[in-house]
Amino acid sequence: MSTATIEELEATEQRALLTKARVTGAILILAGAFSAIAFGALATGQDARFTLSEDAAGAALTVHGTTGAIVFGVIAAGAGAALILGVAKRWYLWLLGIGVVAILLSFLCWQISSAPPGLNYMPLIDIARGTFNAALPLIFGALGGVLCERSGVINVAIEGQLLMGAFAGALVGTLAASAWAGLAAAAVGGLLISLLLAFFAIRYLVDQVVLGIVLNLFAVGLTGFLYERLMQTNQAQYNQPVGFPVWRIPVLADIPVIGPVLFEASIFLYLALAAVVIIHIGLFRTRWGLRTRAVGEHPTAADTVGVRVRGTRYRNVLLGGVVAGVGGAFYTLALVSQFTKNMIGGKGFIALAAMIFGRWSPTGALFAALFFGFADKLATYLGAISSPIPSQFLNMLPYLATILAVAGLVGRVRAPAADGKPYVKG
Repeated sequence: MSTATIEELEATEQRALLTKARVTGAILILAGAFSAIAFGALATGQDARFTLSEDAAGAALTVHGTTGAIVFGVIAAGAGAALILGVAKRWYLWLLGIGVVAILLSFLCWQISSAPPGLNYMPLIDIARGTFNAALPLIFGALGGVLCERSGVINVAIEGQLLMGAFAGALVGTLAASAWAGLAAAAVGGLLISLLLAFFAIRYLVDQVVLGIVLNLFAVGLTGFLYERLMQTNQAQYNQPVGFPVWRIPVLADIPVIGPVLFEASIFLYLALAAVVIIHIGLFRTRWGLRTRAVGEHPTAADTVGVRVRGTRYRNVLLGGVVAGVGGAFYTLALVSQFTKNMIGGKGFIALAAMIFGRWSPTGALFAALFFGFADKLATYLGAISSPIPSQFLNMLPYLATILAVAGLVGRVRAPAADGKPYVKG
């Protein structure tokens, strides 16, 4: 490739980045101005308190509701103006993050200051803990999706894998009176769905998106039928699993704010973080990861150098099901300690969105899942402080955040080149 061609490509990329930055900047300016005017006018004279505890007591960051709403709106507009002025190449993501966080803080200043007396505070530890609890099944589900799609198999069946994991964990955990037995059964439950996905998608070349939807319906029907026949008629015998206790790590758990969140939790938090690290290192630092990515990008070339394409896909799809099944067990072995019909409630599709938002990367999936988990917890918190926003809109908040994140914040993303394309050896 000639030097002139490289320079032309770089210039084109710079123009595209500048255009994207200007569009984003204009949106931030409009959103910031709206936040400053609307939220500032709606906020009351009360202070908005952000407490460093789980209740109203303790140290807190106090902000005047009206002033905070206006100031944070202006900050968001300033970040948008900086993007329009061309501060894009190095600071684009930082300015975008500052703008989004400032708009959120402006909104919270309005909501918290307008809450009834005694409720005008946000407990940061409780919000952080709730965010992780909401994000944990999404992390496991997104990691299961990463393992499949990096191998070239679309995994729309995450919902079914989570649901089967939750059901198997509750049933076996109750029968065996052991949380560890329930966890192992949950992994097998997710494995069952991924086995069907791998068999029909890889062996019989069935359309993978349609197959994933069918497997989700299969999981809903099977678990619903067994729930009505077994669990609903005899809860004590089939649906009271032994749950995992909360593990408290001495000294570390006493660290302000992050201690109670990260070092006083169930085993699922540590499993999720360990899985992110292990899968990230495996994908990008090992021979297995290199072969997996090669199969997902160019299976013909991988086959030419001796990589068993279909075998690699089988292994990774099955492993992805195990990981997602463990995520389903979080619901029945840690969160609510019992199974109910269709209890996943669409979280598998949010996990799929987290995988895309995270650009098919384990660490990206982690942060995307935390983003969606925060939206879920925020909806619960706003309902608890009697927000003037109708409850129907609050229930929509996690799903609206999913749509906005995937459609607006991600921009153009590229899935693995062979994702969803069956491989037939010539």
